[in-house]
Amino acid sequence: MSQQTFETYEEFWPYYVAMHSRAATRWVHLTGTLTGLAISAYGLARGRKRYLAALPVIGYGTAWPAHFLIEKNNPATFGHPLWSLRGDAQMIRTMLAGRDAELAETAAKWLAEHGADGKDS
Repeated sequence: MSQQTFETYEEFWPYYVAMHSRAATRWVHLTGTLTGLAISAYGLARGRKRYLAALPVIGYGTAWPAHFLIEKNNPATFGHPLWSLRGDAQMIRTMLAGRDAELAETAAKWLAEHGADGKDS
C-alpha cells in the first residue's frame, strides 16, 4: 500500500482503522498493548524501571507481525508514528467499550472509498 498523506488526525483516523480492517489484527493489537502495559505497571510498582521496555517491545512486537501476516499491509506507524500511537489508543478504547463493530464499519467504508491499494477510486 502506498504512503498516505493527511492534514489532520481526524482525516488519518479512518485510514488507521482501515489498516486494521480484520478483527484478528485489532485483537492482537489490544492483547499486545494491554500485556505490555500490565508488565510495565508491575515493573514500576516493584521499582524495576527496565520493565517499562515491555510496552513498546510487546506492543509493537505483537502488532507489527499481525500487519504482515493477517492484514498483508505495512503498519501505519512506519509513516505516521505519533498519529498511529494515538490511533492505537483510540482503537483500544473503542474495543474495550464494546464497539468493535464500529471499527469494522469504518474500515469497510474507507476501503470501499479508496480501494484496497489506498488510492482514491
